[in-house]
Amino acid sequence: MRLLIINGPNLNLIGQRENEIYGNQSFEDYFDGLKSRSSAELSYFQSNVEGELINALQNSDHDGIIFNAGGYTHTSVALRDCVKAIKVPVVEVHISNISDREEFRHTSLLSPVVAGCIFGFGLVSYDLGVDYFLK
Repeated sequence: MRLLIINGPNLNLIGQRENEIYGNQSFEDYFDGLKSRSSAELSYFQSNVEGELINALQNSDHDGIIFNAGGYTHTSVALRDCVKAIKVPVVEVHISNISDREEFRHTSLLSPVVAGCIFGFGLVSYDLGVDYFLK
């Protein structure tokens, strides 16, 4: 099983910003551990640029995508349309519990067009996304 994890804007700063929300481990360190404990073949892409995220989604030939769109979750009709249009199944993931944060974060434009949503379990949310595809 080949899976692609895509992270959106500011998620390159995991481990450096708002540690009370995102923790103090870098995503790269976390991803190395995830790869070592998973039977899936995992790839990773991160961008702060909406169009690059769309290109990564559209160009994926993976069996599944685990997608944390960051702040674009709540604002990007373009990402929603892209996820809806592609054939590769997508699971929406968030590190924080978006329902327990600012009100503007309570609405996800992606949730209605993805296979499922996982949020609020810290970086373990990505493990849960991988588990979904493996089961």
